[in-house]
Amino acid sequence: MTEFWAAWMRKRLIDVGLAVALFVFLAAMAAPALHGRQTHAADAGNGELTLPAGDIAAAPDAVVPDDRIAARLEDVFGALTSLRGVGVQVAGGVVILSGTVPDAAAGARAEVLAAKTEGVVAVENRLKTDVSVQGRLAPAIERARELWRQAIAYLPLLMVAAVIVLLFWLLGTLLGRQRQIWRRLGRNELIANLLGTVVPLVFVILGLVIALNILDAVAVLSAVLGAAGVLGLAVGFAVRDTIENFIASVMLSVRQPFRPKDLVDIDGREGIVVRLTSRATILMSHDGNHLRLPNAQVFKAVITNYTRNPERRFTFSLGIDAADDPRAAMDTGLATLRSLAFVLADPQPVAWIEQVGDSNIVLTFAPWIDQTVTDFLKGRSAGIRAVKIALEQAGFSLPEPIYRLRVDQLPRGLLGSSVSGTAAVPEPLPARQPRPAAPAEPENTSVDRALEKKVDQDRRAAGDDDLLRQDAPTEFGDQGR
Repeated sequence: MTEFWAAWMRKRLIDVGLAVALFVFLAAMAAPALHGRQTHAADAGNGELTLPAGDIAAAPDAVVPDDRIAARLEDVFGALTSLRGVGVQVAGGVVILSGTVPDAAAGARAEVLAAKTEGVVAVENRLKTDVSVQGRLAPAIERARELWRQAIAYLPLLMVAAVIVLLFWLLGTLLGRQRQIWRRLGRNELIANLLGTVVPLVFVILGLVIALNILDAVAVLSAVLGAAGVLGLAVGFAVRDTIENFIASVMLSVRQPFRPKDLVDIDGREGIVVRLTSRATILMSHDGNHLRLPNAQVFKAVITNYTRNPERRFTFSLGIDAADDPRAAMDTGLATLRSLAFVLADPQPVAWIEQVGDSNIVLTFAPWIDQTVTDFLKGRSAGIRAVKIALEQAGFSLPEPIYRLRVDQLPRGLLGSSVSGTAAVPEPLPARQPRPAAPAEPENTSVDRALEKKVDQDRRAAGDDDLLRQDAPTEFGDQGR
């Protein structure tokens, strides 16, 4: 027991570590956005600028002196870290910009600022991009320092947000382990397991949303969820068949069109139901072979459940001579079927004329049996045998097909020798003697349990890998057999 709790604690600590690591990663991604939101004055540190709608006035006079234009631009450039290296010369309203800037964008901003200053006639841009190591590293180092200062400042909020995520994760895990609640709500094992897996994930996402709201970084979560949605769409197309089979398995486990050990026919594939997995339905054919059918195909297929109704009818056809009375033959066959112990009296067996052929009349007999005590194939075989013998004993003949052949000219070898030269008439065949009646022997029509035993063995070997339950409600509304 001690080892079990130790393993459980190790697993929980690993899960907590992963959740905290994910939250810290998202918070680190959100830190620059928070910094840019809270301090608009920090635009001087990261190079961002919002241009004013109007002109920058140097003085209210109609003609602005060159020295005042230069002084005004030097004050503006000095307030911006990225433009502090810009030199300004003004002659006759023409501004000449010289010096170095960190990048081309900073040079373009300096030119725009100079052009928008009142009194400027033209701007000549002689700025050069600083390609020195110190010029490149200094802004990056400054931004890193600012990010570190912001992270330190946000550390208490990060801790509060991490605690909230942890509490929601623990609450979701606790609820996910309450399988009895989910079984009562879902009334299905697969749905209960699905709810037990989804609920902790929902609680973790809810905790992340609340934590990012506290940090004022919901935009980061929106971006992550948007990317996850696009990725999920791509993955969904890639595993479309798997998802379709899984959804079909959920619907089949809820509807339960069949139960374990039911004899079913699914689009012409007949067998005994072994189990239902999250991807396929396993059947065992009458030959003992396994049939694996995808659940998506099973859900859309026409399913015949032979076990659902214990009373089942079988049919067979027998032909009598065209000269015999079909009504008398049907009465004889029905009386024989009623005398069989395994044939049900209600519903009663029936018979009808199937067709009138060239040399016989085909009769069809349809008795009912109880599948729980009588094997279908054995009962059908015994019924055919009993009716055939009864018809023969009653004087009805079961002829084989008779064909008429026309021969225009006989070969010489078949011609008889006579004086008149006429062919010899063949002697008629002797009449067939009636066969002695075979002693009536009761046949064994009990249910063959060999396949059911094999199915039981397979189900025990599969363990819990089955979504079908004998006591689960079916689409017919019952609660089990």
